[in-house]
Amino acid sequence: MAQAVRHNNPVSMLLDDGRAHPLESSLAAVTVLLGAVAFVTAMWSGLHVLSAWTGLAGVVTGAWGQFISATTGERFALIIGLGGAAFGFYLGMAHGGLLG
Repeated sequence: MAQAVRHNNPVSMLLDDGRAHPLESSLAAVTVLLGAVAFVTAMWSGLHVLSAWTGLAGVVTGAWGQFISATTGERFALIIGLGGAAFGFYLGMAHGGLLG
């Protein structure tokens, strides 16, 4: 019989195997943060340098995080962060690139 899994805090969603993964969890958090910054700054063409660099850093950290991730929750967060980072990176490149 299937049973529902309840998570009381947001961090426990990343640790669904019950063990701590500090490196993997921090890479997921950094990727989500960089992806959010790249996504938001991509909306203004004047911030293309910030958008492109944070997007590139988010794609690199997200790819490394996917390579070493241990749980499904971490992979889910990494994919969300990678999507935002890639969107910000590509729009930053379209608006002027990494160096302006």
